[in-house]
Amino acid sequence: MSVPVLETRDLTIRFGGHVAVNAVSTGFRAGELTAIVGPNGAGKTTYFNLISGQLPATSGQIFLDGEEITALPPSARAQKGIGRAFQITSLFPNLTVHENVRLAVQARSRHAASLTRLWSSHREWIERAERALEEVNLHNQRDTLAAALPHGDKRKLEVAIMMALEPRVFMFDEPTAGMSVDEVPVILDLIAKLKARGDKTILLVEHKMDVVRSLADRIIVLLNGTLSADGDPAEVTASAAVQEAYLGVAPKRGAAHG
Repeated sequence: MSVPVLETRDLTIRFGGHVAVNAVSTGFRAGELTAIVGPNGAGKTTYFNLISGQLPATSGQIFLDGEEITALPPSARAQKGIGRAFQITSLFPNLTVHENVRLAVQARSRHAASLTRLWSSHREWIERAERALEEVNLHNQRDTLAAALPHGDKRKLEVAIMMALEPRVFMFDEPTAGMSVDEVPVILDLIAKLKARGDKTILLVEHKMDVVRSLADRIIVLLNGTLSADGDPAEVTASAAVQEAYLGVAPKRGAAHG
């Protein structure tokens, strides 16, 4: 079996006496889309925040391509290949669509501060930004302020920014949250296209089980911060943990979570 692109070992975070993520050990491989599911408060977004660096781990380790990145800040993790889209869009609202993506391209470029390459780099940044916008069908809105975009297009712009950063790992935290029925298929199609490339590691936090079933190669379940199930989507969705979390079916040990 191939070495995981991304791996967490006994990853844990405590807030006072509360253990939000409890010794989670698992790996994620290239070409695989893993859905991370669980009820509200299960630790899914906190686990994402630990991986991307928004929160420091209390204990445990994170590895990218075999290199430990546990102590690195979010910017360094992004440079090494971790891309993250948040539940709430994180854009520069007063910049245009194209400017938002171009900044990401510029941040990714090693020549950003080289005066001798300023003009050639500038043209390269523009062209790469254009390609990313074409990928997400936002080319016609290139000069629109990000703040003026509808919610669905903002999510598409976030994906374009992630693509411009050329990450190895794509992390989507409830990408369809707050979207209309008409907007959801656009984002799902973008994620499906990324998956079809076969060389990206994709992590998806999503509450809609129909979305999970349509995209996931694998599902892991978090309950109370603990990894409680991991495996094939059909088997995991039939498990007691998922039945309890999503269908309100209480397992024999007690009452169902709300």
